[in-house]
Amino acid sequence: MDWIKLAITTTNEASEAVINILMENGAGGVQIEDEDLENVVLSTYFPAEQALEELIYELKQKITHLSDFGLNPGKTQVELMELDDSSWADVWKKYYHPVRLTRYLTIVPSWEKYQPQTEDEKLIVLDPGRAFGTGTHPTTRLALQALETVVRGDETMIDVGTGSGVLSIAAKHFGVKQIFAYDIDDVAVKAAQENLALNGMEDDIFVAANSLLEGIDKKVDLITANILAEIIVPLIPQAVNCLNPGGVLITSGIIADKKSLIVNKLQQHGFVIDQILNMKDWYSIIAHLPVVEDE
Repeated sequence: MDWIKLAITTTNEASEAVINILMENGAGGVQIEDEDLENVVLSTYFPAEQALEELIYELKQKITHLSDFGLNPGKTQVELMELDDSSWADVWKKYYHPVRLTRYLTIVPSWEKYQPQTEDEKLIVLDPGRAFGTGTHPTTRLALQALETVVRGDETMIDVGTGSGVLSIAAKHFGVKQIFAYDIDDVAVKAAQENLALNGMEDDIFVAANSLLEGIDKKVDLITANILAEIIVPLIPQAVNCLNPGGVLITSGIIADKKSLIVNKLQQHGFVIDQILNMKDWYSIIAHLPVVEDE
């Protein structure tokens, strides 16, 4: 597969907001390539077959409008460069190294040799050359922290929008008994299957293409969804139908200005909010369906 490298020059003060915009528009990961006192160059990658003309226009519009929120986006210069698959892999090898994400979890690129530093440290091996993201973005970190909080062992789980499969792999490490992972993108399904194999879990987790929870009639104890807030909205009523009484829904990928929208939608559909986790401008929400009614 060939890739397009997209590099955006913006200001340091707007860089975090620009990264958020890129992630909201499908960027798997963002690198800081060049930085001085005023400006920064942010780069990310998209499949070469993806139509980028409209995306670039939309990105420029959103970044330019950051000035409405008091941020100076600077000149917002966008550059494109074609990369073949081997070049993509070389780029990620330069920037991607083992990262301890939570108390128990460390993400390790497939080409690195890494030994756990403690007995309870669990490794998630990923190949970002084939996956959707490196697993280190705040939305994924928050979802992993939420999983650590709620999993007790022997649960059944659905991972919606599995992408690289990182949440499913982590859940299996934590002791979830049965996992069904879905993504609407066939490329993502293949990426997840390859990452499951890297972790020796290819026979333990079911992966398939599906649009959210449409047509899924199984009941589980836990549902995870690290996706955009706009996609979480239609997922919430579907999750009600797929959760056992007392079942837990973990949502992540929620930017600050969409948090109240998701909280309200959850409550409208009978969920009780247990915890809201925050990192930078991102939020993850842990909610459950009451067994009968919560006192």
